[in-house]
Amino acid sequence: MNDVNILAKIIKESKNLVFFGGAGMSTESGIPDFRSAGGIYSQRLNQEFTPEEMASHSFLVKHPEEFFDFYRNRMMFIKAKPNEGHYALSRLEKLGILKAVITQNIDGLHQLAGSNKVYELHGSSLRWSCMTCGRSYPMEYALEEDSLPIPHCEDCGGIVRPDVVLYEEGLDNNVLSQAVEAISKADTMIVGGTSLIVYPAAGLIDYFSGNHLILINKSQTRADNRSELVIREPIGKTLSAAVKILEENI
Repeated sequence: MNDVNILAKIIKESKNLVFFGGAGMSTESGIPDFRSAGGIYSQRLNQEFTPEEMASHSFLVKHPEEFFDFYRNRMMFIKAKPNEGHYALSRLEKLGILKAVITQNIDGLHQLAGSNKVYELHGSSLRWSCMTCGRSYPMEYALEEDSLPIPHCEDCGGIVRPDVVLYEEGLDNNVLSQAVEAISKADTMIVGGTSLIVYPAAGLIDYFSGNHLILINKSQTRADNRSELVIREPIGKTLSAAVKILEENI
């Protein structure tokens, strides 16, 4: 039995499955990851600042024009569409097997594919809000020509920023606690497309005490040794193939 068949069998026998994913989940949608050889953080985009510095809270405050130029050109992928992995997870939710998607991604592709129970640890580029009064704006507002180079609030004039977690900022405690609860209740956890380097998100797998831990990632992670099944293939194709086998045998 190959890895995809084993994965399909584990999923079929699961009563409470959760998926925890990172940037690798969206690479098949044309969105680059962060830490691979060709990822965003491996590039030198500015002679003075690194990409990590430009994606920080202090950089937003001190250099807002440069921040928004960087963010619009390197962190927003408005033409990206969900890939077959996103749709596979959505189908698992509809079957009642998948109870939650926990993601480090900010692209909103899980929801676009039809998933409803999604915990976005690092926020979403689709939502923006005023730093002063809190008024909400859609992503499209930040892309309008009259909002460039720095989008400002129509009510109070404050800076309108993406509702994402930048470096130097903490995760939303409510989202974090819901993710921990989902993981702690799971009998199966699929970890996919994440290096498990960025904390506190990477530490969430430590709350898993279920029967089956599966890792789908192209490179080695700290969780390889404790995983029942490790798959080094593209995550979208792998999930899609496994769910197809599952659906054919229901």
